[in-house]
Amino acid sequence: MTNLKEKLAVLPAQPGCYLMKNKHGTIIYVGKAKVLKNRVRSYFTGSHDGKTQQLVSEIENFEYIITSSNMEALILEMNLIKKHEPKYNVILKDDKSYPYLKITNEEHPRLITTRKVKKDGGRYFGPYPNAGAANETKKLLDRLYPLRKCRTLPDRVCLYYHIGQCLAPCEFPVSQEKNKQLVQDMARFLNNGHQQVKKELQEKMEAASEELNFERAKELRDQIQHIDAVMEKQKMTIKDQQNRDVFAYAYDKGWMCVQVFFVRQGKLIERDVSIFPFYQGPEEDFLTFLGQFYLKEEHMKPREILLPQEVDQEMAEHLVEVHVQQPKRGQKRELVRLAAQNAEQALSERFQLIERDEERTIRAIEDLGEKMNIDTPYRIEAFDNSNIQGADPVSAMVTFLDGKPHKKDYRKYKVKDVEGPDDYASMKEVIRRRYVRLLKEEAELPDLILIDGGKGQLSAAKSVLEDELGLLVPVAGMAKDDKHKTSELIMGEPAEVISLQRNSHAFYLLQRIQDEVHRFAISFHRQTRKKNMFTSVLDDVPGVGEKRKRQLLRHFGSVKKMREASLEDFRGISIPDNVSRKLMKRLQETE
Repeated sequence: MTNLKEKLAVLPAQPGCYLMKNKHGTIIYVGKAKVLKNRVRSYFTGSHDGKTQQLVSEIENFEYIITSSNMEALILEMNLIKKHEPKYNVILKDDKSYPYLKITNEEHPRLITTRKVKKDGGRYFGPYPNAGAANETKKLLDRLYPLRKCRTLPDRVCLYYHIGQCLAPCEFPVSQEKNKQLVQDMARFLNNGHQQVKKELQEKMEAASEELNFERAKELRDQIQHIDAVMEKQKMTIKDQQNRDVFAYAYDKGWMCVQVFFVRQGKLIERDVSIFPFYQGPEEDFLTFLGQFYLKEEHMKPREILLPQEVDQEMAEHLVEVHVQQPKRGQKRELVRLAAQNAEQALSERFQLIERDEERTIRAIEDLGEKMNIDTPYRIEAFDNSNIQGADPVSAMVTFLDGKPHKKDYRKYKVKDVEGPDDYASMKEVIRRRYVRLLKEEAELPDLILIDGGKGQLSAAKSVLEDELGLLVPVAGMAKDDKHKTSELIMGEPAEVISLQRNSHAFYLLQRIQDEVHRFAISFHRQTRKKNMFTSVLDDVPGVGEKRKRQLLRHFGSVKKMREASLEDFRGISIPDNVSRKLMKRLQETE
């Protein structure tokens, strides 16, 4: 703390960004300030709410970068957050992505649904409220416009050609002009031109009726009704039919809720809700959120953004490079007000859930640290082995941050150097591989390592960590009862039981960690066994190499399904008949 006091005393009275670090040197929070001296000092003086106290309790050091203006500080803060992903910042890691319709940029284009927007020359339309809405619209367009359907062109026409939904470029020549016209018609439809399409179909239906072609007239009528069913479900909100995003926010007790309304072609089609703690001023943290929002490829920038009056319009436009409007009256003002009302309601409803979640996670790890007489284990890594009588031995590691699963840092290990069912040797190998790598990469070490097992597995892990690597990270074993549930936590040398109340949040946290690492290890072991069993059957078949093994595995998925396959099935994935016959013979021999 002495070093912190000295650094606080010489902070400049200038704008800039500050980077808070924990005991491992990991950046845990990035902030910006108009006056660095005042903002950074404020964290270490006076009283704070629980979440800010939590942040301050982890700060062991900080750095700062001076900028020439508050605008520069905001942009730098946004870039630093994207680079370092500090755990106390607003990071849109798990934000849901929305489905889009995409016309591919290929010689013979396709219409597909996707959740990833890429700069690949394709034309994207959306986002849609959910996958169901996108798929319904796609089905409608497939009926109207017969673009190619197959990912790779087959050898002969398929069912789509026979029902009039594909021009079959696999067998018949389709001109670039025809493809271009279909793409233009489809794009016109998706850009709110469905009313014109309906009008044209209506005229064709009337002409068919006059010619007494009632069957064709009925087909056209059904298409018109399908357009009505799919495209007219949503209420128009703004008549100019522009694409715009509407942002509003609410805040209370150090928490903020941001609501985003997506308006596409004048329709309010979806909303995004984000609730998070904030540590600066509400307007500042909202601008940070806004800047990060469009860094995700899934969030396409609209032509216009609507914001509340209190937000700095110039800074917002500079951040997102989109026209920003702050309406004072009319429909647009009503949309902003409605988004703000939704934000207030969502924040109110979530407070109880947030408090319960904090008690279940943050307070649980604090309680666990106290019971084990160690620092609060914000980062926990847990290991489990899985094998059947030594066959296909694997191990798995899960990571919990702040008492919650952090799946980005999960790891799978195939045990390489151990012969037979030696659980202790397997644990040593995996622990060695994990922490040698972290030391080489100078990556953040965990605050606690948990081993799914008793004294033997615990001793094996400690011998590698302490004797070989010289690491003094707390290690504990999660001993199980006959139902594979946590019965006790053991720690130390000689190992002794850590007493935890069975109905405490800390004990429930241990159970969640043990269940998760066991689930992850078992699922990995099953995948490994299935793949090994599948490929071993194919090892002696002439003409089946690694590439064909992968092809067969992807298509059939199991030996059972491959045994049931016919010669025609193998032809469908381009396996030569002579190879297929040898393969079918081999499968019968191993039945």
